[in-house]
Amino acid sequence: MAFQKRTRPGAGNDKKKKGRAGGLKSRKRKICRFCENHIKRIDYKDERALSRFTNERGKIIPRRISGNCARHQRKLTTAIKRARVLAILAFESESYR
Repeated sequence: MAFQKRTRPGAGNDKKKKGRAGGLKSRKRKICRFCENHIKRIDYKDERALSRFTNERGKIIPRRISGNCARHQRKLTTAIKRARVLAILAFESESYR
C-alpha cells in the first residue's frame, strides 16, 4: 500500500510570494551613486563621503541597502577600512558604549 505525502492546506509551494505593493518588481531599483556620477576612484581621505555609507554604530552599510554595484561596494569597503586605520573614521561611535 503506497501512501501519498500529505501537505498542509494553503501551503502552495508553487505560488510566488508577492510583496506589499502587489508585485515582485514593484520596488524602484537603486542606482549606484559612483556609476551615476562617473566616479572612477573612491578617496579614503574624503571623510564626509565615506561617512554616508556607515551607520551610527560605525558599521558599513550593505550593498542591498546602499544601492552600490559590486565593484564600487568593494572599493568603498576598502576605503572605509583604510580611513579607520588612519583614524580618519572611527571604528565605532563614542555614544555606543
